[in-house]
Amino acid sequence: MSLRQNFKQLPFIKSHSLFRTFSSSSSHQDPYSVLKEDPVDICTSIWVKSFSSPSNFTFSNLTGFLSKLDLWALAYQRSCAHVTGKFPPRNALPSHALHSLFSLQTVVVHNRFKWNDKAHQILRSPNDKPSTKLVSKRKLSAMMESDDPCFQDRVVQEMLLMVLEPIFEARFSRKSHAFRPGRNAHTVIRTIRSNFAGYLWFLRGDLSEILDDIDADVVMGCVEKVVRDKKVLNLIKNALKSPVRIREMGKYGEESRNKKKRKSTKKKILNENEPKPDPYWLRTFFDFAPEEAAKIPTYGYCGILSPLLANVCLNELDQMMEEKIVDFFRPNKLDSIWKHSIDDRCHNPSWPEFVPSSGKEKTRKMEYIRYGGHFLIGVRGPREDAVQIRKEIIEFCERKFGIRLDNSKIDIEHITRGIQFLDHIICRRVIYPTLRYTGSGGKIVSEKGVGTLLSVTACLQQCIRQFRRLKFVKGDKDPEPLPCTPMLYSGQAHTNAQMNKFLETMADWYRYADNRKKVVGFCAYVIRSSLAKLYAARYRLKSRAKVYKIALRDLSRPLRENSNNSAPEYSDLLRMGLVDAIEGVQFSHMSLIPTCDYTPFPRNWIPDHEQVLHEYIRLQDPKFFCELHRSIKRQGLSLPQDEISEIVWDYKTLGVRRYQSSGENELNNGLQKV
Repeated sequence: MSLRQNFKQLPFIKSHSLFRTFSSSSSHQDPYSVLKEDPVDICTSIWVKSFSSPSNFTFSNLTGFLSKLDLWALAYQRSCAHVTGKFPPRNALPSHALHSLFSLQTVVVHNRFKWNDKAHQILRSPNDKPSTKLVSKRKLSAMMESDDPCFQDRVVQEMLLMVLEPIFEARFSRKSHAFRPGRNAHTVIRTIRSNFAGYLWFLRGDLSEILDDIDADVVMGCVEKVVRDKKVLNLIKNALKSPVRIREMGKYGEESRNKKKRKSTKKKILNENEPKPDPYWLRTFFDFAPEEAAKIPTYGYCGILSPLLANVCLNELDQMMEEKIVDFFRPNKLDSIWKHSIDDRCHNPSWPEFVPSSGKEKTRKMEYIRYGGHFLIGVRGPREDAVQIRKEIIEFCERKFGIRLDNSKIDIEHITRGIQFLDHIICRRVIYPTLRYTGSGGKIVSEKGVGTLLSVTACLQQCIRQFRRLKFVKGDKDPEPLPCTPMLYSGQAHTNAQMNKFLETMADWYRYADNRKKVVGFCAYVIRSSLAKLYAARYRLKSRAKVYKIALRDLSRPLRENSNNSAPEYSDLLRMGLVDAIEGVQFSHMSLIPTCDYTPFPRNWIPDHEQVLHEYIRLQDPKFFCELHRSIKRQGLSLPQDEISEIVWDYKTLGVRRYQSSGENELNNGLQKV
């Protein structure tokens, strides 16, 4: 055997042969010439194929998408946007990044990729400074023990997410709304208002244990039902297996004091390309996140892929509950709604939260919705049905997910007590509306009706608890605002602008609450009083009353210390452009607060992007065009605008008598035939 053949059989030469071939070939040509396809078109093809395939279709070959360098370039761009805060254009990607991307792609395709391999990073973050010096042992150990994920792991996660998300989105239930594009907490609240009227018993379940930790075999079993590609499955399986890290402990089982002291005294200095932290108003709003939305799943090294995998597992529960809804349905003709079918609506669809009263006989029906690891079930029937459903859910979770739930994790509550979900209270009220309709002879009839109204209100007590936790107020029954100390060293214009953004976000969060004016008015009162106390301390005005006297109720006029009388006027500084304009704190009066949005929500609502996909797939079907062509041949091509224009023209030229006479002639002809 020759020396060249011996060198070819070495494992190191084999692992880097493809990368060397790419490097040698690309050294004589432009590396951007390798990028030939549009990655958006590739992603669109995945979405179209996923939504056009049947629900039982399995994807056994996804390696072809992992081999496309254009998708890797898009994953690199999205990862750079997460790290640096800027989305780099495709033509501005450095050539060394393309070489590293090709090497990373080769390693992934040939099943040689290792998660969290910080000692051998193929692709580095754009924030990492290139250095030729050797890394010290202390820095290397600190880098290996740090919790910061590798940049190349983020790129691989983005790549898997772009390939797997459309595949599973086409198979997810419409009952789940968390961690999905086009769905959020607002769609949950609107669905509850539209679809949960008329239910007596509610089951509120907590499955957040699945978001904390779940067996890797359970996740792989759910993924393998749709994806059969071994390389993709091996990547997910290896990412789910995260090793347990053993930290060095001190004498009493705690970390050493030197490390704690170093962490507390070390200041954070941003790099050149490092994004700035979230502003204060955004961090404050995130702290207001309800319990159902506060937890994000993290599985091993899956990173941004974890929410998708959590939905893949919980989709088994969604499918089971959809089957239970169909089996549970028992119509009753004596009821006011759902007399015949499960989708029957016998009352006004523009007012779905109002249910007319009926007799003792009720239609047995059930509704289900899930947001993350929390779900809500409405049962129209006796409490024994709700107890049986809870028992079946507990048995299903133990059999499918391997978790044991007790009755405290799935509460059963009556609608009269009020059910809290996503910081909103779901309850009902008995009302007596005046029903007006047109009777025989064209007379307008007014009658007093009676029924129940589903009310979805914001939980004011929960809002007070959140403010107290963030140290904006103190006390429960009569909360007293506290000064906003984190904004102590900010100017009046910047402070008001930050708090206005926070109030706008809070007003949008409570957009679909019946008591939107009340809860947003309370938030505005707390923020305005907190800022007034802050300004009183900063400008030495001693009380809020003096602050309101100078700066008005909305704190829009400038404040300054009494001792600095020689300072120029604010109007002169504003005209010269030396200071920012001061915005008044919003919602200082109740008339300025928007009311609740009662826009009707479709029962079988789907996001806009799914509607576009379904329309596109239907237009791509040749059978649809054949049927359309036949109908045009039979009926002719007519637009609604043309028909309306013809009717209006005939009315203007011939008058109404022509249509009355033609209608009478048709009636007489019909009577003669009879």
